Amino acid sequence: MKKLLTLALCLCASTALFAQTTQIIAHRGFHATKNSVRNSLSALQNAQDFGAFGSECDINETADGVLVVVHGPMHVKYNVQQTDFATLRAQALENGEVLPTLEEYLVQAKKNTRTKLIIEIKNQPTPQLETEIVEKTLALVAKYGLEEEVEYIAFRFWVCRELARLAPKGTKIAYLNGDLTPEQCKKERYTGIDYNLNTLKAHPEWINKCHELGLTVNVWTVNDKKDMQWFI
Repeated sequence: MKKLLTLALCLCASTALFAQTTQIIAHRGFHATKNSVRNSLSALQNAQDFGAFGSECDINETADGVLVVVHGPMHVKYNVQQTDFATLRAQALENGEVLPTLEEYLVQAKKNTRTKLIIEIKNQPTPQLETEIVEKTLALVAKYGLEEEVEYIAFRFWVCRELARLAPKGTKIAYLNGDLTPEQCKKERYTGIDYNLNTLKAHPEWINKCHELGLTVNVWTVNDKKDMQWFI
């Protein structure tokens, strides 16, 4: 199980005092269970049944404009961004499930909102496409009334900037790339950082600085017990 989990250090505010709590996010869902695979509907449901704080998923867009849940640029032998949805859908996941759409993921998320959905919007070839995907994602989340149950992460500076511009006030947005200081993230109106463990170990002062600024601190991907203790 430990290979699944991203450790999230979430900052909670109480008047002028800050208290730190530690939460667990299932990376690409809780997929290391029987008959489940990464970024599948069963992986999300498993995370919900397990009681994880959050379940992370990855969003990409097909050539004909359908938002699907898939991690990398490829699904089986097809480039997701260059292939139509029907072709991709016909290629089963390793466990026999179909490639899920974002809308199907949101339907499942709605069934148990105690587990937040952490949506990573993947890089696209152009800023225009990234803006389009941000708009479509926010619209779908609003359609299902999940604005307060969904958080967003992205490697692309532009995606996070567009989320900060277009999402409802208070939406959680964390930057993944690791090349911005907490002060820079705060200026961009992101609500937190979500950096690789080696980045935060190289800049441990960023953790306290985020706390001072009221930003959340997430770290990926923590598989070692000593690392878990260090970050806690």
